[in-house]
Amino acid sequence: MKRSEAVAEAAITLLAERGMRGLTHRAVDEAAGLPPGSTSNVARTRAALLELTLSRLTDLEERLFSGAMGDGPPPGADLTELLAGVLTAQLRDRRRTLARYELALEATRRPELREIYDRAGRRFRDPAVALLAAAGSRDPVRHGRQLVAFAEGVMFDVIAGAGAEPSPDDLRAGVRDLLRGMLADQGDGRSAAGRSRRRQG
Repeated sequence: MKRSEAVAEAAITLLAERGMRGLTHRAVDEAAGLPPGSTSNVARTRAALLELTLSRLTDLEERLFSGAMGDGPPPGADLTELLAGVLTAQLRDRRRTLARYELALEATRRPELREIYDRAGRRFRDPAVALLAAAGSRDPVRHGRQLVAFAEGVMFDVIAGAGAEPSPDDLRAGVRDLLRGMLADQGDGRSAAGRSRRRQG
């Protein structure tokens, strides 16, 4: 692991465990097991440290999403299973999600971080739009936003709210209901490519 990645990983852990006030260059050095001053060499200012941490978080979450979807769901893929699987994986990593919430709140006070946070968010919203367009949504931009909002709401309710952690069946049911509303005349949440193959078969 590169030193910048080690610094970012330690920062993620500190944000999750101690909140924004617990994130200092010295604390990152200690958490990462690095010599004093190492974090300052990677990210000299607090703003730079926050940007580095957010960039690392975005990369990790994007890999998770890409690992499930690749360049798009395979023909005949069950979108309910795919999306519920991604959401389950997100819920399992509370450390990462808690750190992102801390950064999201901080971004409301730092315009420079807000710009980076919004740009990072588009890396997930754009694929959601493309996914629903491929599934046959008649309004993929609106539905893509709703899909992301649904996922964020579930995660916040479980991790930072008062909600109980849903079972895999609960998650699948929630995603299925959402997709059914978006694709009411498009079947049960299976991809448009899969439906086309079935019609041709």
